[in-house]
Amino acid sequence: MEITCEHCKTTLNIPDEKIPKGQKISATCPKCREKLTIDTRKGRDREGRMSGPSRSSDGDAGAISDYLAETEEDALEYYEEGVKLALVLGEDEEQRSKIEKHLDAMGFSCVLADDTRKGIGKMRLHHFDLVIFPEDFGGVALDQSPILHFLNHLSMSVRRRMFVVVIGEHFKTMDQMMAFALSVNLVVNRKDLGRLSMVMQRAISQNERFYKVFMEIYRETGRA
Repeated sequence: MEITCEHCKTTLNIPDEKIPKGQKISATCPKCREKLTIDTRKGRDREGRMSGPSRSSDGDAGAISDYLAETEEDALEYYEEGVKLALVLGEDEEQRSKIEKHLDAMGFSCVLADDTRKGIGKMRLHHFDLVIFPEDFGGVALDQSPILHFLNHLSMSVRRRMFVVVIGEHFKTMDQMMAFALSVNLVVNRKDLGRLSMVMQRAISQNERFYKVFMEIYRETGRA
C-alpha cells in the first residue's frame, strides 16, 4: 500500500500484509510526525492516502528506507482511532508488568519496548499519549539518554501532547523542580510504583490544567 502524507508529501510504501483489513487506523508520519489516517473499510480509498500525489525526494526516500529497515524486524503495529497509547520502556519485566497493570486500569493501551532502538522506532511511527521509562534505561545516565534526546527534539506541538514519566531510585515522587530540570512531566520513586495510578492521575490532572489555555489556542488554530 502506498500512503502519502498530506503534510510533508512523503510517500510511504507499506506491505499490504501489515495493514489490517476493514479498519480505520491511525499512525504518525515518521518524517514530519503529523497524524496519518488509513481507512481500509469497504468502499473507502484502497490506498488510504491523506492527499496529494507528490513524492518524496531521493534523500527523503533514503531516510524513510533507513527507518523501515531499522524497524522491519518489529512488525508494524496499528491502533484504532481514539485509543490512548502508552509506551512502557524497560528491561525489567517485573517492573514493566507492574506499570502495565496500573496503566491498563487508567484506560491506556500499553506498548512495550525493552531496548532503546525499539523504543525510538515506535515513537517515530506512533503518537504516544504517555511515555514511561526508568532513569537507567539502556544502561546510560539520563543526561545522555537517547530517549530523552529524541523527546526533547520533537516539535513543541507534538511534545505538549505527550506525558513523560521517569522512574528513579532517588527521586522524590512528584518533585516538580526535578521534572522541570529533566524536561519531563513527572518523576516517580521506584518505591511508589505500588500507587502509580493514583500519582499519575493527580499529575496528569495538574498538567492538563496548566496547559489548558495553551492547548485551547492550538485547537482553535487547527494545530493541535
